[in-house]
Amino acid sequence: MSGELVAFLSRYIPVSPELEGIFRENDFVRTFPKGAILLRPEERAREAYFILAGCIRSYVVKDGEDRTVDFFVEEDAVLPLGYGKDEPSGHYLECLEETTAVASGPDREREMLARYPELKSVCLAMSEIMAAKLQESLARYRTSTPEERYRDLVERRPDLLRRIPQYRIAEYLGIRPESLSRIRRRIARPSRTDR
Repeated sequence: MSGELVAFLSRYIPVSPELEGIFRENDFVRTFPKGAILLRPEERAREAYFILAGCIRSYVVKDGEDRTVDFFVEEDAVLPLGYGKDEPSGHYLECLEETTAVASGPDREREMLARYPELKSVCLAMSEIMAAKLQESLARYRTSTPEERYRDLVERRPDLLRRIPQYRIAEYLGIRPESLSRIRRRIARPSRTDR
């Protein structure tokens, strides 16, 4: 699986044979089974992940109910709340599919960046992409109705609709499954002005 990591990095930097060998010899890339819980609220977030294949869900439990915060899929970085700090995370990370990811902690990251400074440009590019996605996502969420959020999801992340159970999609949108069903029916039905 380190070949997938090398292929990704090669899009940003030339990967030396030495660096490729480091990835092959170490356990940077790991595979987690579907249903694996990578982090619980009372645990410290000691690892961050970069997904090569699969899907991870971030969620909290509030008033006894799961509340999905986000879904992470291929080429998404998962930086848990509280990562690198000595405090509980406050949320769960769960693999919704068998997931292959680069898993690394702060010490290992510092070591790799010191030994291979060319990785800094990849990290910087990924940080900028993550920050922009997060800012855009938050702005859209705060200014839209559930139906607008669903339409946005259909347009921007249609793969999630095929991969994620509908009740999890409803959680993510902040609505009940019945409300999502009504929204989907309304969207599927042509309006009178479309005829």
